[in-house]
This record gives sequence, structure tokens and C-alpha cells, in this order.
Amino acid sequence: MIAMQYSFTLPADYDMSIIDRRIRDKGPLLDGFPNLGFKAYLSARKGEFGSRDNLYAPFYLWQRPEGASDFLCGPGFAALTGAFGWPQVKTWIIWRAEISPDIAAARFATREILQIEPYAPLAEIRRAESAETEADVATGGALASVCGFEPTTWTRVRFSLWRAIPECGAHMQAYRLGHLSLART
Repeated sequence: MIAMQYSFTLPADYDMSIIDRRIRDKGPLLDGFPNLGFKAYLSARKGEFGSRDNLYAPFYLWQRPEGASDFLCGPGFAALTGAFGWPQVKTWIIWRAEISPDIAAARFATREILQIEPYAPLAEIRRAESAETEADVATGGALASVCGFEPTTWTRVRFSLWRAIPECGAHMQAYRLGHLSLART
């Protein structure tokens, strides 16, 4: 599995109802996309939940890398880049992903990107992050929780979906979830 996210920072006076409409209209197009775990159509408004910017920032969990490749090489991504520009697409190798059967009830998301110190004990970090990810869904109220790492920039990601917005930490970005595309069942 891999996780993927790109983000568009929009002007402070941008009419975010345009993004809401785009999510409403385009969101269902990825429902059941091959190799997709889920796609969370995310947005943030400047000043809401501590966000410094207006953002459109979808987050993906891919069951297989071919799904990410097929999406990025397909017409939907071409249309997106035609409308918003060519984004930097961040990817992470998944350490653990936990998904509740109630995932469709999610309305909010949080994401943290944290630096991994040079020569850090990766196996220990992986165990701790995996345990926290499992606990977030089992007892922490998250409807989905994903952790992973990226060994080019040596960062790790923590991503969760929620019914209600949780308290956000200093390194955390919170989002509204406009649509959730899920894997074929």
C-alpha cells in the first residue's frame, strides 16, 4: 500500500464554494476506482481549525501502486492539473492502515507530517506508529488511521478520518471531508 496527497494553496479571497462544488460533482467519479483503498476529498478554509490557508488537498490510500499510477496518468488528473496547475505529489510507504466499518460516517480529517531524525531507530518508530494507528481506530474514535514514511525526505505521515473534528496539535492540518470514494467491494 501507498498513501498519496497533493495540495493546492488558494488565494485568501478564493471562493471556496467553487471547491465544494467541484468535490460534489467530481467526487463520485473515483468511487470504486481500481486498486483504491479510499480517496478523501479534503478542503480547508483560512482561519478554520487553525488553517493558515485556503486548501484543496485530496488524500489517497492505494491498495496497489498501479492504482496511483493509473490515476496520475489518467484523464481525471489531467483535467485537475489543467484547472489548478501541476502539483507536487507526496507519497508514503504504508506502515499500517486501520479502517473502521463506519468509515462512511467521516466528516473531517487530520494530517501530520513529521521529520525523522537521521539514524533514528526506524523499526522502533514503525512499531510505535503502528500501535498508535491501531489504537486510534480501536479506542480513539478515528474512523480510519494511516501511518507511513517517505525515505527521500525522511518524513512520516499520520492521517486520520473523524466524525467530529478532534483537538489539533501544532504540526497538524485539519480538513473538511467533502466526499469519500471507497474501493469496490
